[in-house]
Amino acid sequence: MTNPLLHLDFEIPFDRISAQHVVPGITALIERVREDIARIGSDDTTPRTYDNTLGALESATEKLERAMSVVGHLESTATSDALRKAYSEVLPQVSELYSSIPLDEHLFRALRSFAETEEVKSLSPTRKRFLEKTMREFVRHGAELDAAGKARLKEIDVALANATTRFSQNVLDDTNAFELTITDEAQLAGLPEHAVNAARASAKAKNLDGWRFTLHAPSLIAALTYLEDSAIRETMWRAYNTRSSPSSSNAARNNSPLIREIVKLRREKARLLGYSSFADLVLEERMAKTGQQARDFVDDLRARTEPAFAREQQELLAFRRSQEGTDAAELAPWDVAFYAERQRKALFDYDAEALRPYFSADQVMEGLFSVVSSLYGVRIEPWPGAPTWDPAVRTYRIVDASGIWIGSFYVDLYPRENKKGGAWMNSFITGGPRQAADASNQHGFAPHLGLFCANVSPPVDGAPALLTHREVQTLFHEFGHLMHHCLSTVDVRSLAGTSVAWDFVELPSQIMENWTFHPEALNLFAKHHTTGDPIPDELVQKLNRARTFREASAMMRQLGFAHADLTLHEDYDLESDDPARADPVAFAREAMSPFAPAPLPEDFAMICSFGHLFASPVGYATGYYSYKWAEVLDADAFSRFDREGVLNREVGEAFRSTILARGDSDDPAQLFRDFMGRDPDPEALLKRSGLL
Repeated sequence: MTNPLLHLDFEIPFDRISAQHVVPGITALIERVREDIARIGSDDTTPRTYDNTLGALESATEKLERAMSVVGHLESTATSDALRKAYSEVLPQVSELYSSIPLDEHLFRALRSFAETEEVKSLSPTRKRFLEKTMREFVRHGAELDAAGKARLKEIDVALANATTRFSQNVLDDTNAFELTITDEAQLAGLPEHAVNAARASAKAKNLDGWRFTLHAPSLIAALTYLEDSAIRETMWRAYNTRSSPSSSNAARNNSPLIREIVKLRREKARLLGYSSFADLVLEERMAKTGQQARDFVDDLRARTEPAFAREQQELLAFRRSQEGTDAAELAPWDVAFYAERQRKALFDYDAEALRPYFSADQVMEGLFSVVSSLYGVRIEPWPGAPTWDPAVRTYRIVDASGIWIGSFYVDLYPRENKKGGAWMNSFITGGPRQAADASNQHGFAPHLGLFCANVSPPVDGAPALLTHREVQTLFHEFGHLMHHCLSTVDVRSLAGTSVAWDFVELPSQIMENWTFHPEALNLFAKHHTTGDPIPDELVQKLNRARTFREASAMMRQLGFAHADLTLHEDYDLESDDPARADPVAFAREAMSPFAPAPLPEDFAMICSFGHLFASPVGYATGYYSYKWAEVLDADAFSRFDREGVLNREVGEAFRSTILARGDSDDPAQLFRDFMGRDPDPEALLKRSGLL
């Protein structure tokens, strides 16, 4: 039988791909890449051109990248022991291949020869940028190392691929290993009806009596926010923040040694390539440029936020004592969300659960589609018949105003035990320029293919899935990434869509969250799931009045992650005689403590499940600051929509043409200037957050 991974057309046959296809399929594709790379480097007789050198290199890895994106996606959303084993087997081979490409002397010589041709002078700006970035990337990935250095770099990259894969798998296993079943209904006091029903349905699904709670976001957040029983809140908080740590019930899933190994390998890689730190290596091609500039950015926001942060904690403790007496205990970490929600209700007469009936998942999706249709002139419609990896997955296609099909996408909304937590967007196919002979060439580009996944509140007992406002923001956020991919018109795949600097990539996603607060957008979809009544103006006003509630705490939480990320990669002493300095868990806990709203217990080990930093060879490592960096950009860019109209088609078209369509075809700072007419205002985020 034909291996489906070898022939992935636009309709990916998820229903036919199995674990047995992974090793032979990926191995064959790796061999094809090696042959193509060798062919490019060995052809010394034909004059060097874009097509036979840089263009050929761009094409050489496309099928392998597509197949690995499919396999990696399935390992994240429909994993099994067999698939995990197969993925773990091929990942080092793929990593070794990609490490070897910049180290190929013949290929590097071919690129340098092409860079000296007359054709380069007449390249389009995008292709010229691609050449410049490719040459820099080859050097940054070891092209100028000696033979011993190249060999060691390959070993490091393979080791990183193995270690980060194990890290991710350990987190998934430890997350699924926890469950808490309550049989005394009195212990559910405070929990909203929706969360009670969800816990009951979860227990039934496991043939258990009572109510079942897990560490998946909808269950965890509801418990920490509403359960009056502080002992249960503590149990769940500790379980979540000790996943895959030395406190794990399964020692084999302890990620602490892997963190040491990953940090050590990253540090060695940076120094081997001539950089003083991993941060400097990673950030050289991003907007921050250096680790020090990233730290300065985090430190500046921290200094501006700390006074309001301290005030918020004092006010929260005072609120608790106003409710329970002056001798009420200091707040513990598992108390913060609970009392903050009660304080929010008292201050703003605002109950976040009151919004849930107006946010059924189907209506939210329709509203999301309506917003982007208004802004970008596209139509989103069902894409029937496309195979999927799970029956719950939905499929859609995007049609431009002219009726041309410009992209398709999958949506996977709800948690499952064979699916990792969190929310993310990914691309499968980046549509390139159509051939001139293509009859449908009127649009210029073949369609793109992508997806977004989330783990929002699922439907319960036949009722529709009802979402929190935070979950609505999550869907808008991930769809912003998807629009960045699907509206790209960059003719170089490696510079298209979301292939931009990581401290710029969150701008198209984070800006979308703003529409979830505006009445003009909410009126498109926020309707009561049973009566059809629109969301009351009073409730929307309360939502917006409460928007900056404890915003300093939210800011400090993200800055704490960014600070821990940077200091772990730059300051952590792997050889220290001080156990607190040598232990990555203790080191990270100390780094995060000043940013925490309550003292962190000794077993706090969130770093051991921090997939953003350690679930891939690079990921957000030394780049977690990017979220706040991009928030500055998003707050400032949205001010134009706020000023000229949140559904203003002219402004939407400007954002589409200057940001979404252009990928990495120009410097991101220039793209921002093209949209706003100026450089970013660094105080925009503080203004929006109410911290000035």
